[in-house]
Amino acid sequence: MDAQAFCGALEHRGYGFFSGVPCSYLKGPFALLEQHPTYLPAPNEGIALSLAAGAELGGTRAAVLIQNSGLGNLLDPLTSLLLAYDVPVLIVASLRGWPRPEDDEPHHAAMGAGTLGTLEAIGVAHGVLDGDPAGLEALLDRAERERERRRPFVILVPKGTIGTCAVPAGGEREEPELDRQEAVGVIAARLTDELTFSTTGMISRELFAAADRPENFYMQGSMGHAIGLGLGAAVTLPHRKVVVIDGDGAALMHLGGSALVGERGPANLTHIVLDNGSYDSTGGQRAARLAWAELALALGYRTARTCATAAELAAHLDKIAALPGPHMVGVPIRRGSSWTPPRITSAHTNSEVRARFQQAATPTSPLDGPEEPAQ
Repeated sequence: MDAQAFCGALEHRGYGFFSGVPCSYLKGPFALLEQHPTYLPAPNEGIALSLAAGAELGGTRAAVLIQNSGLGNLLDPLTSLLLAYDVPVLIVASLRGWPRPEDDEPHHAAMGAGTLGTLEAIGVAHGVLDGDPAGLEALLDRAERERERRRPFVILVPKGTIGTCAVPAGGEREEPELDRQEAVGVIAARLTDELTFSTTGMISRELFAAADRPENFYMQGSMGHAIGLGLGAAVTLPHRKVVVIDGDGAALMHLGGSALVGERGPANLTHIVLDNGSYDSTGGQRAARLAWAELALALGYRTARTCATAAELAAHLDKIAALPGPHMVGVPIRRGSSWTPPRITSAHTNSEVRARFQQAATPTSPLDGPEEPAQ
């Protein structure tokens, strides 16, 4: 289905407010919504739904676009806000990991299998889009009937159902000097025995390409939770240095994790945020840029600095290596990249990544893995 036709059908039905968190399956609609005057990109799916509910309460029909992996972030406001207060919102969710989990990345398997059942369990009406314009109209008719009952409706979008289109440049602005590959390369060159957690998507893939090592935990799903992993490890392994390599969109998604870092103050934690003002892994959709150093100091990090060049980044990482943290390093980088790094799953399963990391982190502890079958 043409992306313009999809978005046009929603506007024809009176939808005038849009929010969401990008997915590559919905790249085309998001590219068009970037140009819509009442589209607000949200840091996480729950906030997107509350934004839409606010628009509905103000008399404007609202739609939210998400990836089904973010359905968990959506469940609280879906059940305790929309269903509890009779607020109808249209939700458009991609169907990653469905119908064949093996055709997608492993971290989409559980939600791919569980999306339909989750919606059925909480009593939210839904339907799967087949790419036929008539099918879309039929689903929107069902959404109208649910709206009359003051209920939300979910349109589920499998891979390849809606076409893509170019993401707008977003106006003239000065691009940072560093790109993602260069920034990760500088960081990787300084890693020795640090336990390193890298965030969702391209940043993990860049680290894998630059310096694959047992001490790297490539967090390919669970967007926004790399800082939680790092803080948990830093607090329980105070004798080990811990590095979290984050992205701006991921760090924003669960900013409360950074607030907890500042409150807890682990001296062995360094938090690096690569900021390109976009969701690069899903197509380059825009995200808010923040002054990460200033924010970190306000949250209670011991040191914080913005490093705009490779030389600055290298010198600062060398300097703070011997200083107590927690440290925040904000790194402005350019959108996009000149290459596509390899997927971690080309060499390691998720279980292998976990097992070797656990062995590196606690080499004297037994691995938590499946027992060998009896002979």
